[in-house]
Amino acid sequence: MRVWPAVDVLVIFRFHSSDEIDFDVDLRELQGQARLDLLCGFLTAIGRRLGKPVLMDAEGGDGSHPVLGFDVESDRVVLLAEPFAP
Repeated sequence: MRVWPAVDVLVIFRFHSSDEIDFDVDLRELQGQARLDLLCGFLTAIGRRLGKPVLMDAEGGDGSHPVLGFDVESDRVVLLAEPFAP
């Protein structure tokens, strides 16, 4: 399922499990703090509404290595992957 929470920000939902909400997004569309805040707000709104974790893969991911997600217990978006070190 494809959703555009803002102009030029495409979110593609993947239905891997009924226990989680998985999707990916093209990270090139998330340049700047405002776009990142928009994505985090989107994750939070879905997670709170459904009371479920919301996990995000990098574009083209298979659901096995989420990079960012809404954690229900902490009620916040958390980094799930190790930060990239050049």
